[in-house]
Parts: sequence; C-alpha cells; structure tokens
Amino acid sequence: MCGICGQLHFADGAPVDPALLRRMTDSIAHRGPDDVGMHLDGALGLGFRRLSIIDLAGGHQPMSDPAGETWVVFNGEIYNFSELRKELEGHGHRFRTRSDTEVIVHGYRQWGPGVLDRLNGMFGLAIWDSVRRRLMLARDRAGIKPLYYSLEGGRLTFGSEIRPLLVARGGRPEPDPAAINLFLKYRYTPAPLTVFRGIRKLAPGTCMIVEGGEARIERWWRFQPRPFAPPPSPDEARERLLELYAQAVERQLVADVPLGLLLSGGLDSGLLLALMNRCGRDWKSFTVGFGAGAPGDELAEAARTAQLLGADHSEVRIDQATFEEVLPRIIGILEEPVAAPSVVPMYFVCELARRRVKVALMGQGPDELLGGYTRHLGVYYGGLWRALPDWARRPLRNGLDRVRPREALRRGLYALEEPDRARRYERVFAIQPEDWIDALFAPDVLADAGPISLAACWDGLTGLSSELDELGGLQFLEIRSSLPDELLMYADKLSMHHGLELRVPYLDHDVIEYAECLPSSYKVRRGRRKWLHAEVCRRFLPAEVLNRPKRGFAVDTEGWLRGAVDSQLHRQLADPASLMYELLDHRAIQALLAEHRAGHGVNHKLLYSLVALESWLRQFCERAPVAAE
Repeated sequence: MCGICGQLHFADGAPVDPALLRRMTDSIAHRGPDDVGMHLDGALGLGFRRLSIIDLAGGHQPMSDPAGETWVVFNGEIYNFSELRKELEGHGHRFRTRSDTEVIVHGYRQWGPGVLDRLNGMFGLAIWDSVRRRLMLARDRAGIKPLYYSLEGGRLTFGSEIRPLLVARGGRPEPDPAAINLFLKYRYTPAPLTVFRGIRKLAPGTCMIVEGGEARIERWWRFQPRPFAPPPSPDEARERLLELYAQAVERQLVADVPLGLLLSGGLDSGLLLALMNRCGRDWKSFTVGFGAGAPGDELAEAARTAQLLGADHSEVRIDQATFEEVLPRIIGILEEPVAAPSVVPMYFVCELARRRVKVALMGQGPDELLGGYTRHLGVYYGGLWRALPDWARRPLRNGLDRVRPREALRRGLYALEEPDRARRYERVFAIQPEDWIDALFAPDVLADAGPISLAACWDGLTGLSSELDELGGLQFLEIRSSLPDELLMYADKLSMHHGLELRVPYLDHDVIEYAECLPSSYKVRRGRRKWLHAEVCRRFLPAEVLNRPKRGFAVDTEGWLRGAVDSQLHRQLADPASLMYELLDHRAIQALLAEHRAGHGVNHKLLYSLVALESWLRQFCERAPVAAE
C-alpha cells in the first residue's frame, strides 16, 4: 500500500525535472512513510512512497525487470500474486523478491496490458515500457484505489492523490463549476470529473495508454452481467456466495504485518469477523461512536459482537464539538468536498486502528451489491407505481407535495415516474430535482459548462448492464460510480493519512460478478433488504446480532446540523464573503438556511454539502497545498 505519482512529456520529449518529481513525491509522504523511490528516463519520471505490507525488505519501488526495460510503480495489493508467480515461473520468469509488485513487472512482460485481467486485487498503477516508450496507467475493477491525472500541452501528470498534480501545476487551483453542480445534486463527484478544473480521475476498471504521442482511455474490465438461466436455488446461491466470501477473506488476510477489522454492530462486519475466525483467532477490532443515547450509536453493540466472536476490541468516542472542529481538516485530507458525514467517524476509527495494526478489513459492499439501501426498495417495487394510471397517482403525489416530513418519499416518487431508465437512475441519486439545484448558481456561472449530466459520466456502462432488470441496473452503476467515487475514495484517503491499509473482501471481483447475475428477488424479498446476504449471516452470527436494526458508522446529520448551522458552520453559510458565493446565489442559499432553521424544510443534506464545499474552497482555492495537514 503506497502512493505513486509521475509525469510524461509525450509530445516534445523534454526531460522531467528531478526536483519537481521529488516535490511531487514528497507531497504524498503520508501515504508511504516507510520508503521513497524515483525513476527518471528522459521524458518520463516515476515517484513512489511506500507503506510496507508484504515483503518488507524486498518491495522497493519503482521496480523493474532484470533488463531494466519495464518499470512499475504500484499502490495497492495483488491478492493472487502467489498463484501468478508460479504461473510465470512456468513460463521461465525468475523472481528476485517475494513482493506482489514483481508479479506485475513479469506479468506485463508475459502478457502486455492483458496482465490487468489476471490481477485479483486493489490497485492504482503505472507501467513504463521503455522499449515501446509506452506508459500505461490503470485502476482496479471496483475503484478501491484512486488514480488522478491531468493532460495539458502534451504532458501527462498523475498521482494517487491530487496533491502531486497541484504541485506540478503551481498557481491557484480553479474550481470546475460543472463538477460542483453534480456534487451538489448527487453528493459525490463522478469520474472522470473532479472539482478541480483540468484534473480528472480514471474510472474504475479503466486504463490510460500513452504511446506514439497520443493518450487514449479504455475500459479494460468489460464484464457484462447476464442473469443466471435458470437461476440457482436459494440454497445453492447462499452456499456459493458464502464460498466466495470465505475465499476473498482468506486471500485478503495475507500480510507480513498485524491485521484487524473495523467493526460496527451490524451484519456485514460481524460476518467478516466470523469468517476471519476460520483463518485464525484473537483479531483486533475497532469501532467509533458518540456514546449512549446518541441516535445511531452502536458502541455497545459492536463491543458485544466482539465479545461473542472473540475479538480484542477497542473503541473511540467523539461528540458534536469534535465533529465541527475536525471537519475542515478532513476535507483537506480528502482533497474534494464529500457530503457523507461518516467521514468524521471514519477518520477517528482509522486513527485508532493504526495504533495497533497496519492493515484492517472493512465491510463495505453488501449494501450496494445485495440491496441494502432504502432506495433499493423503491427501485425494486417502482414498477408497481408506474403501472398505476396517472389519475390514480396524481392525488397521492399532490398530497406528498404538501407534506414536507415525507420529503424522501416525495423525491422517490418523483424519480420513479421518469420513463427513461438512465434519467430515472439520475433522479434516484439526486437529493433534490436537478433544475432546483441549477437555480442555486449565480447567473452565467454554468453558461459555458455545456450539458451537465450524471448519465454522461456513465458513458459505456449502461450498455454493459442492458440485460439486467431495474434494480440490477442501478446497482451495476452504484458499484462503478457512487461507491468508488465517494465511499471508497474517502476510506482510502483517511486510512492512508494515518498509514493504515484498508481492505474490502466483499468487493472481490469474483463476489461482484456473481452477485450481479443473481435475481433481484434474492436481494429484496417481501420488503426485506439484503435477503440472501442475511441468509449467509444466519450460518455464523447469533440471533442477537441478526435481529439488530441496520446501522453503519452513522451520524445524526439532521439533528446535529440543525445545531451546527446555528454556530460555526452556520456562519460560513451566512457570510456573504464566503468563497462559494463566487459560484452560488447568496439569496437562494440564505432562503434555504432560513427554511431549515425554521423547521419548514428538510434541507440538511444540501446544507451539509454546502458546508463541505465552502471548506474545500477555503483550503484549496486560496492556496495550493503541497502536503496533507
């Protein structure tokens, strides 16, 4: 687990400045405190920072083959590297280290860019083929590890974070109004966009190849799920899913350093702990909460799960004052505004875990894969609503327009009535109608942005999901868009800020590809979410864990932000000199704020997004930071 960066002058072949490459590499020192390395080859420069996990003595990067023709910098873990090594040795390759990085080097020598299809793992990587003068950047299938880039004037600059790109560009970064518009609508910035003008990120399962003076982006993971015909029986599906879970957990427990688990009180992390126990005992577990009486707190439940399953458990408590104090710092670490309040507890639980382990597993994935969100119920049953004639839907719709506490249901019906499937999915993700968000922008700010569409960022994905039903199609996009660009992004950056590697066994690509071919009736059944996943959990978890309500590292945003908006965070929104008002209409935002304070609207999600946006603007668009705070 590491940080990578680099630059290629592919148009004029000018040499890369070693001092600049050093500064770029230093800007991500927090990602790799154990080692540093660089490789220069005329117009190409590669930088690397290492957090040592496997082969502590022999995994130095950049790494090359014996002839020095192929060079790799790599952030992540390849879980099947032992199997690939044996296969490559059968082809005559000889290895000098025990590291997974060397498998990528020799794999490229054997299979070229096709090596990506053989990797089981999480990665953001760069491969330099000095013979062909070809640079390939690639991101793993699920987008667990990020990779950013900019293409300007025949120069490619890239990095595991945005910081090296800002160092290379210099000057004052400029916000991208179109990306900010999408962030306020959907609470995340979809690939390939970032909120920095001119800086982009590779989408999950894609690669960029720069060769012959040209750069092209390709989707290397082109899995097209087709529903099983006939589908497996429920028992067969449960046993196969369990088998895939167990295989993924066993693979991801390989490390030469201590491992642990981020543990909530729910099913997903509880099942991970039970499966980890099949491979060993006395695992260390970690959780975060707000104390007894706080809405959504699960400190006691997580501790009880750890006790029942035999983990060595630790916890950390935070409060509202801590939340407000640390939020700006966290936005700085994330480099982009993120509207998930769970970034604050994630920051603290990663800090806690790093005191005792260097690697931790977490239970991200089953909600997106197997129908764990409330929106999945709406999408699954939405066809019943659309089947009603308009005269039957109109009275209920009009009634909900007047009942503000049912805002989520009203927005859900607004989304499900859209006849076009892609547009319907956009509305499911939106926190408010799109034209309503557009109206918050100051005049002419979006004039040069062109059409702004989440569906445009899904280009190439909707065709791959064409054989899936309504719920399956939405989940296909969640796995490849909202999950990596929000939840996995902040998990990566907050963990790496503390020198902790996070692994997500449920997002093993074998698990993803199996789950995506299952019937939606195995995901949502008789109003129950994650039905099949819960059936697997019944094999391992006691009844008191199974019967708990669904939770995560939750934050009572509405309650907390109502108080927070009256204090420090409120002052940011109320201040007409706030930087957001270079883009947004001050009067429109004040109307939102007044409505929220009076209790007449449910705007806390949007207000929180605005607070995150203002914090980002103050940290990045007044100056260009070169290192994480």
